[in-house]
Amino acid sequence: MELRQFAEQVVLAQSLEEKLAGPRAPLSDAAPGPPVRPETPGRPSNLLFAPRRTAPAMPRAAAFAISRKRAVAHHIMANHELQALEVMGFVLLAFPDAPADFRSGLVRIMQDEQRHTRLHANRAAELEIPFGSLPVNGYIWRKAQSYRCVLDYVAGLPLTFEGCNLDHTLEFEEHFLQAGDERSAAIMRTIHRDEIGHVAFGLEWLRRLKPPDQSDWDAYRSHLHWPLRPSKARGERFHHAPRRAAGMDDDFLLRLASAGPDDEPHVDRSAPS
Repeated sequence: MELRQFAEQVVLAQSLEEKLAGPRAPLSDAAPGPPVRPETPGRPSNLLFAPRRTAPAMPRAAAFAISRKRAVAHHIMANHELQALEVMGFVLLAFPDAPADFRSGLVRIMQDEQRHTRLHANRAAELEIPFGSLPVNGYIWRKAQSYRCVLDYVAGLPLTFEGCNLDHTLEFEEHFLQAGDERSAAIMRTIHRDEIGHVAFGLEWLRRLKPPDQSDWDAYRSHLHWPLRPSKARGERFHHAPRRAAGMDDDFLLRLASAGPDDEPHVDRSAPS
């Protein structure tokens, strides 16, 4: 199977089963093809992106005592993981000239995202909200439309969305434990461990692709597109340990922890929103 075929399957397939099917071995990248930038992913009708502000919001911590609210949380997170998977496929299609090691490494991470989607979707269904029975948003996908190079992706998804998830996974593990839901908490622990590796992958490629005289922090900030900004890479509580495990140095951690909400990194008002 060609890597491009796997990316097309993930991005364009209209059934969830196809999107979550792994690549068929052996996987080759001999024919990456021309750049392609799909405007929307293929999805089954019950998972099409809903109009803005119509998808349910993440329940507050106190609401996790209610089984249905925990199911809503898993439903939202399943869609986040599915969007991350689709964005990774989009990157493979949009940047066929990216380094071979980056492309093959991204495929490995995509298989994690497939597994994460299944974990959340299955748990939502166990809690009596099947995946696709609630409206879903397309925020993560829409942000990817502003990526103009691999470094934009690295800054936007691994180091911001997944970087934020280093905090969120720990926060939600705590919410589920307080609700007595060990099964859901275990899912968050599993995803947290994987996210450390995903952020490490992003940091590795930031360092490999940026100009050698540019700091990690300056490279990161210069490839974010508003409204993404460094403060979006944090949850409610900033956890140093997983970020250190992912390879962030003291300077990067200090700047990330102290970045304000109005710290505009790279204001590109013409970029799609």
